Amino acid sequence: MERNAEDTKSGAGQYFTPRALIRAMVECVRPEPGKTIADPACGTGGFFLAAHDFLTDSKNYALDKDQKSFLKHSTFFGNEIVAGTRRLCLMNMFLHGIGEITGETRVSSADALISPSDETFDYVLANPPFGKKSSMSFTNAEGEQEAEELTYNRQDFWATTSNKQLNFVQHIRTMLKTTGRAAVVVPDNVLFEGGAGETIRRKLLQTTDLHTILRLPTGIFYAQGVKANVLFFDNRPASPDPQTSTVWYYDYRTNVHHTLKQKPLTYAHLEDFIACYNARNRHERTPTWSEETPDGRWRAFDREELLARDKASLDIFWLRDASMTDLENLPEPEMLAEEIMENLSSALASFEAVSEQ
Repeated sequence: MERNAEDTKSGAGQYFTPRALIRAMVECVRPEPGKTIADPACGTGGFFLAAHDFLTDSKNYALDKDQKSFLKHSTFFGNEIVAGTRRLCLMNMFLHGIGEITGETRVSSADALISPSDETFDYVLANPPFGKKSSMSFTNAEGEQEAEELTYNRQDFWATTSNKQLNFVQHIRTMLKTTGRAAVVVPDNVLFEGGAGETIRRKLLQTTDLHTILRLPTGIFYAQGVKANVLFFDNRPASPDPQTSTVWYYDYRTNVHHTLKQKPLTYAHLEDFIACYNARNRHERTPTWSEETPDGRWRAFDREELLARDKASLDIFWLRDASMTDLENLPEPEMLAEEIMENLSSALASFEAVSEQ
């Protein structure tokens, strides 16, 4: 499946999340036996398999008979609207001992954004599809194929928008139990876009504990030019009091150079972030950034400081870009060329988004 994703001309890479990133997200969330895990855009089931591996690892848990049965039949729930990808997911899960070859499937073919989930879950792990707009194809009276932009009007959403990523963020929050926890990959526009984006960010800071943001480098996804982040947030019962007090950032983008072939992302590259995240007691974290250590990648910001920024933007950087000053230690020409292509692709995508508005 990974080799299939490398065939970018077919578009297969659109649903392939780097396995090193998936494993790191699971290691941070640390799902527990007997609890439910969902992914509203599950692709080939990468998050399910990584969570299954974590739960069955004897270093983490010693599962009893009931827990093993729950893991096999009642733990995982997902949506995948692309028929071929959904079949790959079901096959992948079955080959890893999840579910049965016959009987009811836990992976729905329905569009997850159409309506609220029938049930809520303990964990949501997801990388929703990139691309800002949702659309529906139909055949007009002349027999021609047309696409109509979709806007999901849901009473449980904070804001109505055609931005697909913002809708997935809202939907994932509604999928969580009041004690539920989420880790979701989102593109940069979710962190700074105005209008509905600002509304959703303010609501996340108010009603959930948005405690961690991992800033990812370019060059790790098969779609070129993608600048993405991982949001980690915990749901909370309804309360008039703000639920986020501090947001911790790990900047794994500035001065980081990855390419799919020359220097692919590995789990080892994310081990420092996992250590800083301190999943076993995340309320005891130690920043690596200070006035004395300005190159530290791990830093906390207070909620009020973030809310005071223009449009409550969460798009924050503080590290000095070494490539702007250190001309003696530039990356190899091949990596520079691939990074330039990534940036040009990202700029083109931004211009296309502006022209659509």
